[in-house]
Amino acid sequence: MRTLIVSDLHLGDRARRDVLRLAAARQRLLDSLAEVDRLVLLGDTVELMHRHPERAMATAEPVLREIGRALGPHAEAIVVPGNHDAPLIRGWALAQGAGLRSSHAVPPTASRALDHLVGWLAPARARVSYPGVWLGERMWGTHGHYLDHHLIPDAPIGFLRRPRRDPVASTPYEYEHLHQLSRRSRESLAARLAARPAATVVQGAADRVHVVPKLMRSTGLAPVTAKLVDTQMRRAAVPAMARVTTRLGIDADWVLFGHVHRRGPIGAEPWPEAGGRRLLNSGSWLYEPLLVDRTTPPHPYWPGAAVLLEDGRDPRTVGLLDDLDAKQLRAMFSVG
Repeated sequence: MRTLIVSDLHLGDRARRDVLRLAAARQRLLDSLAEVDRLVLLGDTVELMHRHPERAMATAEPVLREIGRALGPHAEAIVVPGNHDAPLIRGWALAQGAGLRSSHAVPPTASRALDHLVGWLAPARARVSYPGVWLGERMWGTHGHYLDHHLIPDAPIGFLRRPRRDPVASTPYEYEHLHQLSRRSRESLAARLAARPAATVVQGAADRVHVVPKLMRSTGLAPVTAKLVDTQMRRAAVPAMARVTTRLGIDADWVLFGHVHRRGPIGAEPWPEAGGRRLLNSGSWLYEPLLVDRTTPPHPYWPGAAVLLEDGRDPRTVGLLDDLDAKQLRAMFSVG
């Protein structure tokens, strides 16, 4: 059994940084599926958090149809939604209440959008699991967005909460409930500023970092930004993911996740563990100039990362677009 795991494709991204809109990048992914028995789409496959999600679905359709054809009828596609494509399953997940398990089979009819997405993956045999999926007896995969609730603010970029200030959550339904509360709190800027002024300012800056990439690159600050983000990821986001697995009682040797867009580990680089569990991150398929400016692959934030599972070997991360240099990427995205 050979399994490829990819996450954070963000098809239909408003800033048009989803690299699979490029034929060259898309072909590399399709070529990698030739000898794959199973493909796992580990969350944020489609960007549904913008004002016009139907546009993202229209962008995603031809890409997912190509993926389905490349897999063929004998391969399996597993869809595990994340936070940016949560509308695919959010209502269904909340309706399960306390019965929502850590690896719960989701009917394609959970939403109209999900039904379309699963259909686009034909002729591959597609199924949906949420919030995670068991990929082996001792291997669990999830998008990873539950880790946000162990950070201040509730977002991938944040400071690790002290354990005694962690939210009370030990089941998938409780994490889903926290997500709903967090989403509602973000709807009112005045309420957010009144309740958590510092956290609101930090989150606002993080949300708007895409406004200044050209300035940051021109001043040479982009590499500094990447190092700061990487430090935050190692010291906060990954430990937060470890807390999630502990809270949920995930009895696994390996936990695979996405969400933080940081491929890791790469090769033999040191990597945090989670109480005996080994964590791997599948990276992303977004071109983020602030994080890859003046760098060369392999790089933790280089787009095109994946996790490869093969019988008799430990899971490992791979870079499917590592042959593209920064000049090529800038030219493809018309970035100055």
